[in-house]
Amino acid sequence: MKTDSKLSRRQFVKGVAISTLLASGTIPLNADSSMTLRQDTIELSGTEFHLSIDETVVNITGEPAIATTVNGMLSGPVLRWREGDEITIHVTNNLKTSSSIHWHGIILPPQMDGVPGISFAGIAPGETFIYQFKVSQSGTYWYHSHSDFQEQTGVYGAIVIDPIEADPYVYDRDYVITLSDWSDEKPERIYRKLKLSSDYYNFQQRTVGDFFSEVAEKGFFNAWSDRSMWNGMRMSDRDISDVSGYTYTFLMNGQNPASQWKALFSAGEKIRLRFINSAAMTFFDVRIPGLKMTVVAADGNNVQPVSVDEFRIGVAETYDVIVEPKADTAYALFAQAIDRSGYAVGSLTDDAAVSADIPKMDPMPILSHNDMGMNMKGMDHSDNSMDMNEDKGKEDHSAMQMDDTPITDHSTMDHSKMKMDNMNSMDHSAMGSMQNEETKPIPITPLPFAEGVQTTMKAMDPQYRLSDPGVGLRNNGRRVLTYADLKNIHSTMHAAEPDREIILHLTGNMERYMWSINGIKYADAAPLEFQYGERLRVTFINDTMMNHPMHLHGMWSDLETGDNHHLPRKHTIIVQPGSKISYRVTVDAEGAWAFHCHLIYHMAGMFRKVIVV
Repeated sequence: MKTDSKLSRRQFVKGVAISTLLASGTIPLNADSSMTLRQDTIELSGTEFHLSIDETVVNITGEPAIATTVNGMLSGPVLRWREGDEITIHVTNNLKTSSSIHWHGIILPPQMDGVPGISFAGIAPGETFIYQFKVSQSGTYWYHSHSDFQEQTGVYGAIVIDPIEADPYVYDRDYVITLSDWSDEKPERIYRKLKLSSDYYNFQQRTVGDFFSEVAEKGFFNAWSDRSMWNGMRMSDRDISDVSGYTYTFLMNGQNPASQWKALFSAGEKIRLRFINSAAMTFFDVRIPGLKMTVVAADGNNVQPVSVDEFRIGVAETYDVIVEPKADTAYALFAQAIDRSGYAVGSLTDDAAVSADIPKMDPMPILSHNDMGMNMKGMDHSDNSMDMNEDKGKEDHSAMQMDDTPITDHSTMDHSKMKMDNMNSMDHSAMGSMQNEETKPIPITPLPFAEGVQTTMKAMDPQYRLSDPGVGLRNNGRRVLTYADLKNIHSTMHAAEPDREIILHLTGNMERYMWSINGIKYADAAPLEFQYGERLRVTFINDTMMNHPMHLHGMWSDLETGDNHHLPRKHTIIVQPGSKISYRVTVDAEGAWAFHCHLIYHMAGMFRKVIVV
């Protein structure tokens, strides 16, 4: 087995250390008797389940640490359900603090959704909560804690729901692959470091040598202009991930890179791989060198098959792919972190004794002005797959407005009369076939927007970038999946048009590590009101330089890709830096629901309660 030179010696050696300790059975335990030892992840099936949330001794890095787990497993047990069944799940909390489990992407009654403070009070220490609901869908999903930082410390697992009617594709074997990020540091400590210095974990900042390389590439004036612009905004074009491989070990099905989780196959078989990003903070770029992947489902919903070499999977998303490996070959299941600070890896092999060679990681991504939503004068935005790192010196730096104006309440303004003010109006004509000539304009419901300490960034010219694979994946020589490739396997031609639209800005202050929606953090925000039975368009504008995975509980999000006849249905939507994206929601679930960014250290501020009335 080869190792990538870009993976630090520390990361590799710590994986070898755990293997040695586990084999010898000499993991030192300095814990009280209530703690459990880590168990192998297994699959549970049926209609009644008993789960316990425990403190568990694990060893991921060569040093014992305490995780919070489900049934002592990391990842938790795979729960296999069947569409149409009534499910009962007994969840016992053995922690010293309150806990919960949210069934991500599962359509169910609000009181079963598992979000403390919104759908129920949480599960108190020593108590058991019984979840009961009918399964009305099929596909690949997952579950996780919605309490404190317990998702970061191990409370997550996969859900596989078998359909009543067979899926429209065939396969011989079926594997779940959960991707996650583990740290021996307590998450409270990680969060405190980010609050003190948002770039604490970013060890890939620019150097003097980088500047001279830029001068050689595009001349002193353009290089100096670029650096001055970024420095003036107090931003870094290498600020890709808040938390990196400096503290994270990236796991595949709970195993570190040195352990090489394995999926076996025999000659001539078709293999279904169910990828789930159950990480707290990490986006992964997934490929299997030497194999094409046919994407057949996104977020549990079947899509028209599309053949790709690679896909980006945001936090909380799921993708199902089918591959056809050749005999006598071991293939790397390679998931590199978006910031290239490490990777999770396993092997698809016909021999359990053979591991795949590990490919080299791609170069570190660098944000462009386009990723900041800047006005690219003289450029054709229709080509979203262009190399956006070229000719940066020719772009207009003045379009990036850095604003520290006083907080203003925009709730009483008539935003329909505002011209691209980047608050509550926008031109949807860029979406092509999104609205046909017979469609009447969709009224926009104005929402409060506060400018001030929470909004130190603003995308002045955000574009729909559905054909853009994202920073680090553009023009890499591989066929990369984009949202524009996703087409519902069923026709949506007769689906209702939206009755109204709301526009939500994803806002932040990187220097102080503050996150919000429309410049208002969750603690200060009024709930969003959806009307039962309406068809709602939700449009996001990302005013930050980070990707944000936005998740609406309780209802499906029908992503507007430009093809109204095949709108793909998702539960988590990635909003790229400096971009905008829209989807439609049929408001068919009464009650209170959570609506938030799924990056765990963003969630405290970038969160809303939704009330369906």
